[in-house]
Parts: sequence; C-alpha cells; structure tokens
Amino acid sequence: MNEVARILADAASGRFPAPDGTTTVVPPPNRRDAGVLAFTAHSVVFTDADPAWVRAELAAASSDPLAASMNPGFLVALMARTGLHMNTIDLLTVADRLPGAPPVELREIEDPEHPRVARALKFRDDVRVWAADGGVLVLGRGVAGRWEAAIEVDEEVRHRGLGRALATAARHLTPGDVVWAQQSPGNARSVRTFQAAGYRPVASEALLIAG
Repeated sequence: MNEVARILADAASGRFPAPDGTTTVVPPPNRRDAGVLAFTAHSVVFTDADPAWVRAELAAASSDPLAASMNPGFLVALMARTGLHMNTIDLLTVADRLPGAPPVELREIEDPEHPRVARALKFRDDVRVWAADGGVLVLGRGVAGRWEAAIEVDEEVRHRGLGRALATAARHLTPGDVVWAQQSPGNARSVRTFQAAGYRPVASEALLIAG
C-alpha cells in the first residue's frame, strides 16, 4: 500500500495524523495523482516535487503553519512547479459500505462515449455509472485507488431526497470497505446531502490534475 493510500485508510478508520501543526511530504501514488490533504492541524502534500522546495514554499506562503498548505500562494507555486492545475478545494468525506440493495432504482450506463462516463474516465479508473429518474451516480477508483462517488440531480427534481438516495446507493454499490466523496464547501446543498447519507468529513483536499 502506498503512503497516500495508508493515510487515507487510517483516516477512514478515525486514525488521523498527529495534530502537531506540521506537514508531511510523500511521493504521489501514481503519475496522475498529486495534491494536498489538510487534516486538523496536519497537512499531507503528495507530489514528486523536492520536499525541501515544498517546505520552503510553505514557509514563504504563510506565517501560519496550520493554513499554509491551502494558502493560494503555495497552491499556485505547486501548480507552476508540477505543470498541473486544480479546479477547487473540496471537503473530503467518507462513509462505510452498507449491505443489501440500493434504496433507489438504477440503470447502469455502459456506453463509454456517454458524456458522464467519458468525463469520469479522465479522473478515475474502473468507472461505473448508473442513471435514476432525474439523476446520475458515478463510482470509480480515484486518488490512491480509493473508491469515490459523485452524483448529479436534475434541477426539476431537487428537494425530493433523490440526492441523498444516490449518495446512499454508492455505499451499497462500492466494492471497497468505504466510499469517498468530495464536495465544494460552498455547495452547502451537496454537503448536507452527503452528510445526511452518512458521509463523515475528514479533510480538505486540493487535487492537481493534468490538461
């Protein structure tokens, strides 16, 4: 198990890095994945950049070591150094697998040219996509091989519990012991939906991607 996968597995089990105000720098788990995980008073930077450079940039970005890893100045420097870019800083959440059938009727989409499938394949492996009346559920392997879920709900059927049902369905369908999901902190509706479905917040996450 690579170091990022171990850290995530520990966090999913409630074992977090020591809240000592430091930053751990580890190699990326593969060529695609790089970024920052900010836990309570401890950050993890996974990158192939020189750790000494990372620590120097963190010190230059902010006088507060608890905030430095998510400081825009550091993230911009990290993007420039790696040639990658990021979309947003997300809230990272996790939930345990549930037994039995999902609580919503789903139809699997197997067409690799389907827009939602094609987009998911850019960021995840072993992607599967299901459609419900008014929504979509995506499940695949993301950072460090973790199983990740993403959902979409059509505007005209919002506020009827479909988002929570789809997020819960991912807990029934995941092949792993847990399933992860990211939400933009500003998307309060999405945050509430996943937490209502039993997902626990564990960290903030800034992922760097190519293209």
